Amino acid sequence: MNLGIVIYSNDTETVWNAFRLGVFALVKDDAVKVFLFAKGVECESLDTNQFKVTEQMKTLVDNGGEIFACGTCLKLRHSEGSEMCPLSTMQDLYNLIKWSDKIVTF
Repeated sequence: MNLGIVIYSNDTETVWNAFRLGVFALVKDDAVKVFLFAKGVECESLDTNQFKVTEQMKTLVDNGGEIFACGTCLKLRHSEGSEMCPLSTMQDLYNLIKWSDKIVTF
């Protein structure tokens, strides 16, 4: 299955669980792409002692998953993409939706 995950929350526990689902799907031999949208582009700054978001993100990428970050949303926050979360466009989100067998949002 091709699983698309759209994250638009900046709630640490929610984002952590979204990436946990992505990692789990990869272990089950599914393909996973994540698009960070709106507040979701803040995910690399959400780590807490209890919820290590960036650790889950790195695990997802290390296991073949892909992460895209909305460029417009990043610019609104005076931020840029990163190596793990490259600056992306609405076209990238559209392509993720077309590619996906299932989409989940957080």
